[in-house]
Parts: sequence; structure tokens; C-alpha cells
Amino acid sequence: MTESYTVSLQKEQLVFSAAHFITFAGDVCERLHGHNYGVIADVTGPLDENQYVVDFIALRDGLQNIVSELDHHMLLPTQHPLIHVERRENEVHVDFRGEKRWVFPAEDCLLLPIVNTTAELLARYIGKKLLATLSAIPLTEIRIGVDENNGQWAWWRAELTERL
Repeated sequence: MTESYTVSLQKEQLVFSAAHFITFAGDVCERLHGHNYGVIADVTGPLDENQYVVDFIALRDGLQNIVSELDHHMLLPTQHPLIHVERRENEVHVDFRGEKRWVFPAEDCLLLPIVNTTAELLARYIGKKLLATLSAIPLTEIRIGVDENNGQWAWWRAELTERL
């Protein structure tokens, strides 16, 4: 018999409001809009000396810090081949193929090292940041869910065999 232990965390306060736009169908850029996102985390690993995978408070606080960082920002992808994002002093200039241009106050933007601001890639971004926060814990798997519209969930999962 193989056993594993998983801890799930979904709290009412693990939400963030943010604006974004995505591209799809290769070269179509949708309109700027926003969501009230929800986040859930599942982490799997061995039990520690206290007989738990991770302290719920450490998991909650780590995830809350990431969610708070995303809250009330314009989320911009910095690795998209057709979207050019450039910070200039107190502004962020964004250009999509010369067809659409935006200028935002820099303090309102969060420049993310992702290709597109989809819920899937936001889940991955959150998961990797959470893993860095929990780096001392020997987790074997992580799963992050991001809900962008009351029931429209995207999930990212990673097996962490190299952390054992």
C-alpha cells in the first residue's frame, strides 16, 4: 500500500481583482477587462515530525502574500512574441503589433514573466511563487487552481520528485 497526504487550502480571502487581456487564435487580442479571481492550493508530501504536510498558517500566509501582490493591478505578460511591454519611468507602454497601444501608470501594473495572462499561466505563476515560499518543505506535488469567473477554473499541477 502506498500512502500520500494532501492539504487543500481555499479561503474566502484568497481572491484578487485584476485587469488583463489575452491573445488567442494566434494573433487576436481581446479587449481589456477584469476578473475577481479565486485561488485554491493543494500540496502533497510526507508528514513531518508534527504529523502534517505543512502548517496551514504557513500555507495560508504564503498564498495570501502572492494573491495580495496580484490584487488591483493590470497584469501584463512580458514574454509574449506579439506584445511589447516597456517600462518608461513612471509609465508602462504596451503595444500589440502596432494595432493596439496602451499606457498605464507603472504603479498600477504587474509585469509577469509569462507568455499570456490566461488563468492557466496565472495558476503556474502562483504555484511557482508558492513553491519558493515553501522551499524548506519536502513537497512531492502541488496543484493550484485559479477561478476567473465563478466556476471557470484553470489548474496547474507539478510533480516535485526532485525535492525529496
